[in-house]
Amino acid sequence: MSRAIEIAAATLAVLASGNASAQASATGGQRGYWWYQAPPKPAEKVEPDELVKPVIPPMAELATWTPPKIRKLIEAQRDYAATVLTVDAVADFWKLQDFARRKARAFAGVTQVAMLQHPELNARSANPMVGEARDRMGVMKEATRLAYLRAHAGQFALVMFSRSSCGYCRVQWPIIERLREETGWQVTLMDLDRRPDLGARFGVSVTPTTMVIRRGSAQRMVIATGVEAYPGLSQTAYQAVKLLTGDIRPQQFLTGAGEEGGFFDALANGPVSASGGVDEASAAAPEGREP
Repeated sequence: MSRAIEIAAATLAVLASGNASAQASATGGQRGYWWYQAPPKPAEKVEPDELVKPVIPPMAELATWTPPKIRKLIEAQRDYAATVLTVDAVADFWKLQDFARRKARAFAGVTQVAMLQHPELNARSANPMVGEARDRMGVMKEATRLAYLRAHAGQFALVMFSRSSCGYCRVQWPIIERLREETGWQVTLMDLDRRPDLGARFGVSVTPTTMVIRRGSAQRMVIATGVEAYPGLSQTAYQAVKLLTGDIRPQQFLTGAGEEGGFFDALANGPVSASGGVDEASAAAPEGREP
């Protein structure tokens, strides 16, 4: 009997040793068979809207900060001041604003010196601000546009899509006729009420819509939707013809008359890569010959 008790005790000792080893492996150390570790307490969460007074450094140190870092401090001080509503907190916010204003003015001052020393970076070299000079430049650009459009009067025509019920069309049509008188272009009025098939053919649903069409080609381009004043219509027609003839690329569409190769030409100095030309503008045009 005593022998059986000894064997049972030895068996329990072996089992206890195995469980303790398993626990030791799981916990990373010798803990004992009946050891228990309480679960760790979760870390205290800081409320995202907890009110914290921003630390404003001395102005000498603040002057070395980057603009994004300064902006974050100003926003934090603004929120803090708007919450506590004390005179000191609000005054600190406006002190930071004053610092930012002076910093911006200092940057503007250095910019002015840079523009004087590097006139090729100054827009005034290509677009003067003085009224008399601007007027003369406007006359020169308009003459350049008209000469170009007149030279291509035999290759292009202007079509305005309208409806008899469209009051705006009656406003746009005299402007179209003025462009005809100035450039010698053929202009045509298309009534979609009488010819609804034209709307589907040319993809037009809004009236008035004004379109440039290249004769004997599938190339066409909308230059106005709704009422467009004469200067804008003339400018856009000029840009459209230059694009369709391949004289400019799509990236140069905002380049005005006489501005090619200058300050306002996106491709003048070659930093902007460009590929393709007229094909990008006419890829959506259906095949076949247009009137």
